[in-house]
Amino acid sequence: MNRQAQAAVLFLTGAALLHAGFTDLYLRYVKAGLQPLLLLSGAVLIAAALATVWYEWRGGKGKGSDGHTQDHGDGHDHGDGHVHREPRVSWLLVLPLLALILVAPPALGSYSAMRTGTALQQPYGYNSLPAAGPLRLGVVDYAGRAVYDHGRSITGRQIKITGFVALDRTGAPYLVRMALNCCAADAQPVKIALTGRIPPVLEPDKWLEVTGTYTARQTKDPVNNGPIPYLEVTSAKPVPTPKDPYDESWNQ
Repeated sequence: MNRQAQAAVLFLTGAALLHAGFTDLYLRYVKAGLQPLLLLSGAVLIAAALATVWYEWRGGKGKGSDGHTQDHGDGHDHGDGHVHREPRVSWLLVLPLLALILVAPPALGSYSAMRTGTALQQPYGYNSLPAAGPLRLGVVDYAGRAVYDHGRSITGRQIKITGFVALDRTGAPYLVRMALNCCAADAQPVKIALTGRIPPVLEPDKWLEVTGTYTARQTKDPVNNGPIPYLEVTSAKPVPTPKDPYDESWNQ
C-alpha cells in the first residue's frame, strides 16, 4: 500500500465516520454522548489524508542528491538502490472501512438479551418525577425504582415504558432495553417481566409501548440470578423502533 492508497483509505474512513456521526447510524455503534468525539476523529483522519497528499505532491518523484531514485509509488528506496515493497497484509485495513460503509449492523435484540444476565445496577439516586399524570419511564429507570427503591416513587401511578419483546424458553414475556456503558460491544440487557393484560401474540424483537402499574412482584434472571421486577400491564401497543435503540440512563 503506497502513500496515495494510504491517503485514500484515511480519507474514506474519515468521511465514513463523519457520515455516521451526522446521521443516526453512529447510534448502532456508540452511545449518543460520543458523537462529538466521533466527528472529531473523522475530521482528524481527513486532515491526515490531505496532509499526506500534500506531502507527496510537494516531494514528488525524482532523484536524491546521492543519485538514487526515490520511489513514492508502490515501494520506497532507502538509499541502497533497492525498492522495498510495503507488506500486502496492510490492505486488510480496508476491510473495516468496507464494513462501516456497506454493513449497518442491527441493534442487539432478544437473542442476545435472553442469553445474557440482567445488568441492573443500584442507581446513585433518582430523578424527580412529575406530581400528576402518567409517568414515561425508561426500562432501566423503572427497574431500578422497582427493585432498589421498592416502588416508593411510582406506586399507584400509571406508567408508560417502551422496549422490545423477549421471550424465555417457557414463553414468558419480558420488556427489554440494552444498556450501554460506551459502545454496542459492551451492551447488556435490563429486563422487566410482564404480567396482567398481555397481548395474546407477542413476537420477539418487536417494540411495544406498555402501559401499566408497579407491582412488588419480582423474579430472578436464570442466567445470573439478578433481580427482574414485574410490571402489571393494562395495555400495550406496537411502536416503531426508536432512533436510539439503546438505553444509556443506567450510567448517567
